[in-house]
Amino acid sequence: MNIFSQIIIAIVALLHTYFLWLEMFAWTTKAPKVFRNFPKDLFPKTKTLAANQGLYNGFLVAGLVWSLLVSDVTWSKNIAIFFLSCVLIAGLYGAYSVSKRIFYVQGIPALLGLATILFL
Repeated sequence: MNIFSQIIIAIVALLHTYFLWLEMFAWTTKAPKVFRNFPKDLFPKTKTLAANQGLYNGFLVAGLVWSLLVSDVTWSKNIAIFFLSCVLIAGLYGAYSVSKRIFYVQGIPALLGLATILFL
């Protein structure tokens, strides 16, 4: 896999590490500043739900990091394509169901990663 793809995958993994932290450990402290349109009184009530979402982001991070550590190029690409596709689908669904901003933050980096793997 080319270095540009690896850099984008690392960026996507870092973004999802941030989402994991925000949703699992900072939902009632920092998340209200990030998710300004979400009613403030719901943060404590949805803490467990957000933590579960954060855990899923952790699984995405694990898969993306795994794709960077696999030495076999074909396997590495296939793993990266799968996990970047998962991120892209999550970004598309988030844009549809919550906010278009989710696609820009989550979907576009995944799309760029997929494009560099498939076309470079």
